[in-house]
Amino acid sequence: MEILLYLGGIVFMLIGLGVSIGLHEVGHLVPAKLFGVRVGQYMIGFGPRVWSKRFGETEYGVKALPLGGFISMSGMYPPSRDAGPAKGLFASLVQDARSANDETIAEGAEERVFYRLPVWKRIIVMLGGPLMNLVLAIIIFTVMASGIGVQQPSTTVSAISECMLPAGASQQECGADDPAAPAAEAGFEPGDVLVSMDGRSVQTFAEASEIIQASPGEPLDVVVDRDGERVGLTLTPEPAERGAVDANGQPVLDDDGEPVTHTVGYAGIYSQLEYVRQPIGTGTNLAMQQAGAVTELIVNLPVKLWDVGVSLFTDQERDPNGPLSVVGVGRIAGEVAATDAPVLNRLVVLMNLLAALNIALFVFNMVPLLPLDGGHIVVALWDGLKRAWAKLTGRPVPKPVDATRLVPLTVVVAVLLIGMGALLLLADIFKPMNILGG
Repeated sequence: MEILLYLGGIVFMLIGLGVSIGLHEVGHLVPAKLFGVRVGQYMIGFGPRVWSKRFGETEYGVKALPLGGFISMSGMYPPSRDAGPAKGLFASLVQDARSANDETIAEGAEERVFYRLPVWKRIIVMLGGPLMNLVLAIIIFTVMASGIGVQQPSTTVSAISECMLPAGASQQECGADDPAAPAAEAGFEPGDVLVSMDGRSVQTFAEASEIIQASPGEPLDVVVDRDGERVGLTLTPEPAERGAVDANGQPVLDDDGEPVTHTVGYAGIYSQLEYVRQPIGTGTNLAMQQAGAVTELIVNLPVKLWDVGVSLFTDQERDPNGPLSVVGVGRIAGEVAATDAPVLNRLVVLMNLLAALNIALFVFNMVPLLPLDGGHIVVALWDGLKRAWAKLTGRPVPKPVDATRLVPLTVVVAVLLIGMGALLLLADIFKPMNILGG
């Protein structure tokens, strides 16, 4: 059964990845067709063709390696001019790119080419793919946060400590001489629902904790709901030393650099977690937070990849916040699906993984380098700036920007991406990331 659940998690993520890639390409396809560009192919995956069917002028299909996708638009760049035989490797690459681009311009459809679109339309076409991933991530996060809810401590008691264990003790079970914990001594039972404490109604576990911590050694009148009946208890929190923290959760230090401590009340009550539905805008906020984290990861990508390489060949553990390959994401999805946890909890984690994957696709594709979508956007913006400057200075309209000249740089970027993918793939196979603590 565990193996089936593991495989189910992988299948869930593979299907989610396929849908994410497919919608990314739809984000390019729809505006391109709306703007009249001839689209020859819409493909999910790379490598050998598994299935395809032509509808109208566009061939739709699936290829063997589900590691991406593409649409083939007519005339991504201006047609080349005969410049004679190419000399040198880079010149050959440029000429090959121009020849391939020329082949996409069908006879009789010379006006239905991408490079002839106004700049704003080209930007919309290239933004469509990444924005589709962003929208999908926001939808998933919204379903998680506002449809299912976010786990928060409730006023229902899940468990109580039977005794007071010494601070820093390694023992897990109570001894005969260990004093009873305040909650156990007061008569709390798992399943009790906190109603009021010290004469004040409590709506959240945080409110109850605040009262307990502020009342070390002071008897508190507590009312709980136990199987539909109101039961009165008397709780006397035990004084305990705790380190002070600031508003950011960082330890507060004194003038000598030592941690500042203060006395708080301790009861030994553990809250039951429950899903609490959040406002509808929470999903968007979660997506933006994730986008910021992925952006930071990409900025530090060289260092992160170096750390991955070091961990691959040494005993150093993988950074749990580091990059992953598709294999790594699939492995984590399988482990999550096979864990001994409520089905809803596992589903939420899998949905979070899929949403995070779409945010990664959004942010990564916005990197301003060809062949990524961000690179095409930069080319369109540069073309627009040239045209605006010519109009401002009264000069003739310049020729469209010939991005095929950037093919050597594009090849370098592609090689680096392939190298990064290979490194992460090897690391995820031979030195998998451990985020579940198993």
